[in-house]
Amino acid sequence: MTLFASYTREQLRQSYVDAWAKRIAGLPQSPLEIMIADAIERHPEYQVLIADRTTALNFEGPADGNENPYLHLGLHIAIREQISTDRPPGIRDLLFKLKMQLGEHPAEHCLMDALAETLWNAQRAGTAPEEASYLARASRALFGNI
Repeated sequence: MTLFASYTREQLRQSYVDAWAKRIAGLPQSPLEIMIADAIERHPEYQVLIADRTTALNFEGPADGNENPYLHLGLHIAIREQISTDRPPGIRDLLFKLKMQLGEHPAEHCLMDALAETLWNAQRAGTAPEEASYLARASRALFGNI
């Protein structure tokens, strides 16, 4: 189960708004709020959206075909959760190797791409995500194949 499993869409978005507002104001944050605000901080292109509560809560998706900011930030957070628990086993070591090769943020993006593809395939097949397939997809980035 993930950190956000029981959140509604509005609650999830409100947690992003709150975490970012606290970061900007320099207020104390919970560990989860720190994780959320760190992801937002790395993406200035999403900061204006999330800084405005009404816009953030009513966002319906990118009309221009660009990536949904909530999906993108959620994948960053999912990767951080995985790294903190090393689940699936080996993901922490893989991220370390990717960071050495690509840098921290691009390494996370490689894992995010592999995670998104794994989740999409599982959803399409009506099965649980396969950890081995996920790790194999993510590992291909070490060899320039992702």
